[in-house]
Amino acid sequence: MTSGAATLITSPQGLGPQGLGSQDLGSSASVRLTRVSRHWAGVTALDNVSINVRPGSFTVLLGPSGCGKTTCLRIIAGLETASSGTVEIGGRDVTKLPPAARGVAMVFQSYALFPHLTVAENIVFGLKARRVPAAERSRRLDRAVEILGVGALLQRKPAQLSGGQQQRVALGRAIVAEAPVCLMDEPLSNLDAQLRADMRREILALQRRLGITMLYVTHDQTEAMSMADQIVLLRDGHIEQDAPPEELYTAPSTSFAASFIGTPPMNLFPLERRGADLVLRGTEGPVLAGALADAALGGIRPEHLRLAEAGIPAVVRDSEYLGADTVMTCSAGAATLLVRLPGRVMLPAGTPVCLALDETVHLFDAATGRRCGIRGTKPCQ
Repeated sequence: MTSGAATLITSPQGLGPQGLGSQDLGSSASVRLTRVSRHWAGVTALDNVSINVRPGSFTVLLGPSGCGKTTCLRIIAGLETASSGTVEIGGRDVTKLPPAARGVAMVFQSYALFPHLTVAENIVFGLKARRVPAAERSRRLDRAVEILGVGALLQRKPAQLSGGQQQRVALGRAIVAEAPVCLMDEPLSNLDAQLRADMRREILALQRRLGITMLYVTHDQTEAMSMADQIVLLRDGHIEQDAPPEELYTAPSTSFAASFIGTPPMNLFPLERRGADLVLRGTEGPVLAGALADAALGGIRPEHLRLAEAGIPAVVRDSEYLGADTVMTCSAGAATLLVRLPGRVMLPAGTPVCLALDETVHLFDAATGRRCGIRGTKPCQ
């Protein structure tokens, strides 16, 4: 058996094999973590994390490597034990229950297919191991095949499948579980860019069709923004922000959230006082905000900057043409600003320009990185 081999399957009531057949597609369950921590060998993977996942929602755990998102998912599944705190699924406290009693299915980063079994045998392997009756296994297999469109692959072995086809088989094992909660740990990381985009759409459509609660781990903010109803952004075992994608993008609660979300990421730059106002450090203006005692860090997204007759004085360093738009790198005072411009805009290095803002400046506390309660001004309209 390969690493992380089996998709977890069970009924939400924690029943035995005969009880598995009673779970209907389309049901879902809430997932709640309350003050969950995980420590070992002097390392803190999660620190006092609380998350509330609504039934039937698509929630993404997002963050850089080592932030605790996979540990969080494994604690929900029962593959890791929380050092403190509680885990509830469907209103039941499952903190001390084994994985088989939690009512979850899980798709691992590795497809974990048995090389000697056919596609059909791989999909129903977990059900067979739990002695689900043959007629029930056949019913669930037929439904999964219809949903995923893998009918022509059933007699093939994993070595005869493409990466995308192997991923569909792994999804098939989660579908036949008919569990109300599905956990996915970076399931698309082994696929190429185009196939990842296709599979994102398929997984989201699958979740909507089945109506299940899905928790999805990724470090890819594009996946998170395009798929999630709710994003939980983690950093160093803490929650930076828990919000819908639009809120995370338009109102990041910390400078880390601002810089992690967006392609290219938000420009963050130091501010300094000019009389009663704040300007970009190293420039004489324009005024970007009224002076605040705790606001010494400003932020503006690259797509909200444009070339203009007046604005922040800058010098072009280089330009990257991406087809639909151009990302221009400019030096402005003590900062480097990225400017996202439509179409092809290629200016020689050293060209002086002025940058106007199409949005107000985001303001953050320089010491804590927390968002200030107000935003700056929008000069040079």
